Amino acid sequence: MLQFRIDEERCIQCGECALDCPAGVIAMDGYPEMTNEAGCIQCQHCLAICPTAAVSILGKNPEASTMLAGNMPDPASLATLIKGRRAVRRYREQDLAPALIDRLLEVANHAPTGVNARSVLFTVVRERAVMNRLRGHLLACLAKLKDAGALPGGFVGQYLGRAAKTWQEEGKDILFRGAPHLLITSAPVNAPCGAQDTLIALTTFQLLAHAHGVGTVWDGICMMALAACPEVVGRLGIPENHILGYAMAFGEPAVEYQRTVQRGPALVNVVEF
Repeated sequence: MLQFRIDEERCIQCGECALDCPAGVIAMDGYPEMTNEAGCIQCQHCLAICPTAAVSILGKNPEASTMLAGNMPDPASLATLIKGRRAVRRYREQDLAPALIDRLLEVANHAPTGVNARSVLFTVVRERAVMNRLRGHLLACLAKLKDAGALPGGFVGQYLGRAAKTWQEEGKDILFRGAPHLLITSAPVNAPCGAQDTLIALTTFQLLAHAHGVGTVWDGICMMALAACPEVVGRLGIPENHILGYAMAFGEPAVEYQRTVQRGPALVNVVEF
């Protein structure tokens, strides 16, 4: 049940909820009314746009939402966050506070998804002890494949072979860079935009993580390793009917960057249709 409710004492009948409904399932008949519950995509635009907090849907209390006015980051600070983000490959030994991980995931779950499918699964390693077992198992798998000459060809095999050799000979982890935590996003194969949704969710997670001083690194070598050792995916609890988005290692950084880098110019294609 959508539980679409209008507080008539607050409603000023402005019609903004009906005008902004992406599915077009809200009509104005004096007060707003839901005309087709099955067509609602549960985006909560109606709750978000109401100027008087008169709209409730899905049992949500609009008063529990954060007001946007006065609470948005200024553009300069947000630009610095984006330009100052670095791939962190050196981490401290300690785990992050569980409450912080929960907060990062809770906010990342607000990332946009195609047709508001909301089907991204966040598979997270929350403790270094678990990460160490995963690290050891996956690197042992790669070492076995390397010794048997069974690694994939091309640059993928070169990366994985180097990871296995470095682990075997030096005890050095270049697979996860010593990070205490790992996040993998996935989505059902039948999700409307599953592959894109998983990457948007990870990007959202990463930006908030860096705002909290948490280091992250997009872990392409981990993705290569999971493809080479597919049985590990099942052990992680990721459903068989899911496509993997990407992996991100994260934790308390053991490095502090001092300034933004300087990119550009941007590659821009101006359309003159």
